[in-house]
Amino acid sequence: MLVLSRKKNESIMIGDSIEIKVIAVEGDTVRLGIEAPRNVEVYRKEIYEAIQEENKIAIQHQTDWAEMKEVLKKARKSSDDQ
Repeated sequence: MLVLSRKKNESIMIGDSIEIKVIAVEGDTVRLGIEAPRNVEVYRKEIYEAIQEENKIAIQHQTDWAEMKEVLKKARKSSDDQ
C-alpha cells in the first residue's frame, strides 16, 4: 500500500483523470473531494463490499434457477410419459 501525507487543499492524482483532494480534517474524520470521469464508479468501501456480496448472492440464485429449470423439464417429461 502506498501511504502519502497530504494537508488540507492538497491532492493526489490517480492516473491522468482522477483527483482526490483533502477538503477538511476534523478530529478522526477526513473529508475528501473526488473528481473522476462519470464512467468510474466511486464508493465508500463498506458500500462496495455490500454490492459485491449482493452480486455473489444474485449469481447463486441464477444457479438455483438453472437447477429449477432442469427439475421442471424432468417433471414435464415424466408427466408426458404417463
